Amino acid sequence: MLIRKKRLGELPASEITDQQVYLDRRKFLNSSATIAVASLLPLSMANAKTELPEATYLDLKQSPYSIADELTSYQSVTTYNNFYEFGTDKASPAIMATKFPDKSKPWRVTIEGECDKPGEYDYDDLIRPFTLEERIYRFRCVEGWSMVIPWVGFPLADLIKRAQPNSRAKFVEFMTLYDPKQMPGQRRQVLNWPYTEGLRIDEAMNPLTLLSVGLYGSELLGQNGAPIRLVVPWKYGFKSIKSIVNIRFVEEMPNSAWMKAGPREYGFYSNVNPNVDHPRWSQSKERRLGEFLKRKTEIFNGYEEQVADLYTGMDLTKNF
Repeated sequence: MLIRKKRLGELPASEITDQQVYLDRRKFLNSSATIAVASLLPLSMANAKTELPEATYLDLKQSPYSIADELTSYQSVTTYNNFYEFGTDKASPAIMATKFPDKSKPWRVTIEGECDKPGEYDYDDLIRPFTLEERIYRFRCVEGWSMVIPWVGFPLADLIKRAQPNSRAKFVEFMTLYDPKQMPGQRRQVLNWPYTEGLRIDEAMNPLTLLSVGLYGSELLGQNGAPIRLVVPWKYGFKSIKSIVNIRFVEEMPNSAWMKAGPREYGFYSNVNPNVDHPRWSQSKERRLGEFLKRKTEIFNGYEEQVADLYTGMDLTKNF
């Protein structure tokens, strides 16, 4: 397959969303689009609070990596979630995570493993050195639905550079909080808790890879992975681990939670390859929330020019 490469950061102007357009969309999505989507959702979700909160992140840096696709409604983004720590259906996370995380408990993130500058950080201390920006990304689930989300965050590469991984660090492993009192879904052995995920170092260092602390200009809600999560826009959504408490540099490929649960269905790479079906359904088309018709799924979720060189020589019919 001939792949035309393009230098990162050189997206055409047509794929960069103007700030005023985004602000206008916020108003629009609170009205007609939200109503349209609500009609497609279960009653418990349609009755959820759908108003956009007051923006908590102001004067965000606008990213050249943003796309110009129509945003998914705030309601859908915050009420249609996969977060098994709060339940296995789409509505449960928004219902069960309303008080997560516990504000009385300081959130701490440990950075360890094969790096020269390990440490344990309070959440505020962790993110303070970095410039937050807004990135509008496609987000696709292996189940065949997708969204377009305006994330707030900073490149994972910036954090990795501060940790200074050594030559033995080939992969980055991430871990979600394990706290069954706060996360009732962890009381059932649906997955091998705590949830873990991983990336190759070069995947983690790619400029598209984002540590997100918010969406729609406001802080992340519990159901979306508060207070900090990973966003890897060219991969299936289950690679975007939520509520991170541990980042570890390792030499061997991590055995992630979904690999343990379903090794035939959820590979380590899990790139969006529409030519490889999930063992139980096709990946050739997807339904974007808020739309009635399915659309063709793009290789690497539409980010081929930015990431295809990471997989040169790999057989992506096997490493899907």
